[in-house]
Amino acid sequence: MNFEINENQKFIAESARDFAKQFIEPQMMEWDESQHFPVEVFKKAGEMGFMGILVPEELGGSGLSYFEYVSIIDEISQVDPSIGLSIAAHNSLCTNHILTFGNEAQKQKWIPKLATGEVIGAWGLTEHNTGSDAGGMNTTAKRNGDEWIINGAKNFITHAISGDIAVVMTRTGEKGAPNNTTAFVLEKGMEGFTSGKKENKLGMRASETAELIFDNVCVPDANRLGEVGSGFKQALKILDGGRISIAALSLGIAKGAYKSALKYAKERHQFGQAIANFQAINFKLAEMATEIEASELLIQKASYLKNNNLPMSTEGAMAKYYASEACVRIANDAVQIFGGYGYTKDFPAEKYYRDSKLCTIGEGTTEIQKLVIGRNILKD
Repeated sequence: MNFEINENQKFIAESARDFAKQFIEPQMMEWDESQHFPVEVFKKAGEMGFMGILVPEELGGSGLSYFEYVSIIDEISQVDPSIGLSIAAHNSLCTNHILTFGNEAQKQKWIPKLATGEVIGAWGLTEHNTGSDAGGMNTTAKRNGDEWIINGAKNFITHAISGDIAVVMTRTGEKGAPNNTTAFVLEKGMEGFTSGKKENKLGMRASETAELIFDNVCVPDANRLGEVGSGFKQALKILDGGRISIAALSLGIAKGAYKSALKYAKERHQFGQAIANFQAINFKLAEMATEIEASELLIQKASYLKNNNLPMSTEGAMAKYYASEACVRIANDAVQIFGGYGYTKDFPAEKYYRDSKLCTIGEGTTEIQKLVIGRNILKD
């Protein structure tokens, strides 16, 4: 693996940094307080090429690799993890699912609009009673000639209200049966396809999370992605890449928390010197910096494997597991370094702290990552 950052990667990272500083930072706390999902920011992100990062140029995307993708999510998340989360979900889940498993007509129909930010995408797997046990989902699709009738609901879905299209996993076989899941693309405006309750969350508050509801939604067979029964296998493959997304999001949070804590520790004086000089604080900063470096190396390896179409399920799970847990520890230590100020909204530490916890839960919990890693190392 080559760890050298080329000029193009540097330019893209700087562009993402400037975008976040100009269009996100000035209003991020207002959005956080009100749980406002700033659609206009994502339209601007589309103009910058951040809504179709991995999409080939011929389909309207940026045609970049996972190295650039990680740097964009990282830089944006250092400023506001909520926006980083939404850009990651749009790219790696909805858009990537259609790009990976859609036929040529489906790609031509939806990918250019997703890649430019003309439409915002959602992805539906989780339900109220089926989180990690996604094979037992209750959302069903029953064939009726050239159409499918979909009933059920999805929970904790990013962009469920503001999203224009959604890739949805449905059960087309009996519960517990093999190959019982099929993926469809649903478009807002289809009769019976609505949004439900918006979640009032601890963190990531500017990233919209709500229900998707399906009440006898008629979906053309032309909107089916891949073969009947292949949906769960598709979802697992998409989640493999999605783990890199959440690892990159975690890395951005960790860096943001660390940088703010380091700056504060150099400026805050007690007993006649900067608190950064005290061993208790200096050791915390050393641990934070080391965990960030380790996270980044794991993410780079997973990205390298993904770019080269090599098996990366274990490496992706390791990157997601380690980076997400590390970012929680780092955000916690940042609050501690800030002391009482870290507990107030006048300083950035409390927001990184609140936002960090989602990374150990979303797109596969820490426990699921350990399960994936454990099973794979036993196979090897």
